[in-house]
Amino acid sequence: MADLPVIVVEDDPFTRLIPLVLDPNASEERRAAFADFMSTDEPDFAGWCARVRKGSAALYPAEVRLVTSEEEMRANLADCVALVTESLRVTRDDLAAAPKLKVLQKFGSGLRNVDAAACADKGVKLLTLRRRANVSCAEHAFGLMLMLARKLDELDGLVTVERIKARQGAFKPFQREHTPGGNYARLGGTRQLNGATIGIIGLGEIGKEIAIRARAFAMNVLYHQRTRAPESEERELGARHVPLATLLAESDFILPQLPTLPSTRDFLGRAEFAQVKRGAYLVNVSNAAVVNRDALIEALRHGPLGGAALDVHYKEPVAEDDELLAFDNVILTPRMAGSPRFNGLNDFEEMITKLAQEFAK
Repeated sequence: MADLPVIVVEDDPFTRLIPLVLDPNASEERRAAFADFMSTDEPDFAGWCARVRKGSAALYPAEVRLVTSEEEMRANLADCVALVTESLRVTRDDLAAAPKLKVLQKFGSGLRNVDAAACADKGVKLLTLRRRANVSCAEHAFGLMLMLARKLDELDGLVTVERIKARQGAFKPFQREHTPGGNYARLGGTRQLNGATIGIIGLGEIGKEIAIRARAFAMNVLYHQRTRAPESEERELGARHVPLATLLAESDFILPQLPTLPSTRDFLGRAEFAQVKRGAYLVNVSNAAVVNRDALIEALRHGPLGGAALDVHYKEPVAEDDELLAFDNVILTPRMAGSPRFNGLNDFEEMITKLAQEFAK
C-alpha cells in the first residue's frame, strides 16, 4: 500500500468514517458497526459510502492511518498528503516534517490548535468545517431550556377536563365573560427565555452556537473560560466574560460546555452549586462528568436548582432505579443532542469531497 496516498486522521468516533469510505482495507467489523449505528436515519450505509466514494475518486483508494496522539501523528507525517485533526496541535515544525502535505482539514471551525500562518507560508490548504452536530446540540439545548421554562412536559396533553382534574385535583373555568381564557389548566411557574440570563461555561464551538441562538431569544449571555475570547467575537455573540462565581450567581440557565478531561471532572460540585442563583436551571448536553452527581442531586432536592435537563448521563443507558428519574423537575433524553445521523454523514460527505478536490488540483 506504499503507493497509495496516505491520509492521517485524528481518531474520533466519527472520523472513523473516513477509512470506511476511502480505505479498501478498512475493518469490516467497524463497517458493520457503523451500518448499525447509522441505521436509524440511513438504512443504506453501504450505499452512502459508495456515493461519497464516487464523488471523491481523486482520493480513492487511500491508506488512512488513525492516530490517537500528537506523537503518533508526527510519526506518520513523512508521507502524509492530507491531515485531519480535531484537537491535536499542528505546529510549524509539524508542517516542516510533512513534505507531501497538500491539505489540512480541521474537524471543526476553531483554529486554536492549528498554526494557520505556517499553513499559508508552506502552501498547505487549510479547510474548516462548521459541524452540523454542533448546531444540533445547540438546538437541543434550547429545546431542553424551553421544556424547563415552559413546562412543556407537564403541559403535554393537559387539555381535557379529566386530565386537568387528575393533574390539578379540580377544574375551575375562568369567567370568560370578564377575562381571557389562557392557561385554563391553571399551571403556574412557567417562565420565558426573553430577558433571562444564560451562563455558558466554555465558549467552544458548541458554546458559540448556543450563544448565537441565545442572542436571537434576547437573552443576556454570560460566559466563563480560562482564556477570554477576542473582543470582536464577544461583540458578535453579545457575550460577556465573567468569573465563574458571577456566572453562577446571575444565570437563570447554566450550561457547562467543557471537554472531558481530568481537570474538568466534577467541575461543578457542592461549592459551585452553593453559589447558584435560586431557581436556576442546569442544562447539560456536553458530558456528565463535569457535574458531580451527588452535588447535583442535593442541589435539586434542597436547592438552589429549580430543575435540570440532561442529555448526557453518568451511566448509559440509565438504570431504571436512577434517582434522577424520580424528580418532577428533571428532564432526561437519551443522548440525542447531536442527532439526526445525517449531521455526521453530511459533515463527512462535505469533508471527504473537499479533500479530494484539493488533492486533485
